Formats: sequence, C-alpha cells, structure tokens
Amino acid sequence: MAEETKTNAAPAKAVTAVKKDETKLTFWQKIGKWFREMKSELKKVIWPTKDQLIKNSLVSLGMILISSVVIWSFDEIAQLLVKALLTLAG
Repeated sequence: MAEETKTNAAPAKAVTAVKKDETKLTFWQKIGKWFREMKSELKKVIWPTKDQLIKNSLVSLGMILISSVVIWSFDEIAQLLVKALLTLAG
C-alpha cells in the first residue's frame, strides 16, 4: 500500500485580537444596557396566536390531570399494600 501524506493547503490566517472597551460601566448604565438588550431579544420572540395558546394550555391541563390521576392511583394501591402487610404481620 502506498503511504498517504496529508498536506494542509490552506495558509494560516492571521488572528487579530478584538479590543474590548476599557471603560467601566456604572451600575445604572449596566441596568440600562440590560433593559436595551432585553428589549431587542423580545423583538425576536415569535409569540403564539390565541388559538395556539388555548390549545397548548388545554394540552398542559390535560396532562396535569392525567398525571395526577396516575399518581393518585399508585398512592391508593401502595396504601392498600401497606395495610395488607400490616394486617398480616399484626
């Protein structure tokens, strides 16, 4: 078999460091910056329509109801088993 040699044909790029702003922000400037950034991020959010909100809420409530019934039934079964074990032991 012939040996393969790997060569990197792309020349290395010069890396330039990004210079950060050396000034320190005051407390109130940081708060203002935070609110500006939050406002710009909230503009990117795709808000659900009323129909989507209703459907998603109903699905969530349905899953909560189903989960609570399952947990309740397991709890009742566990209580019956513990009572049965206590009557056998006592």
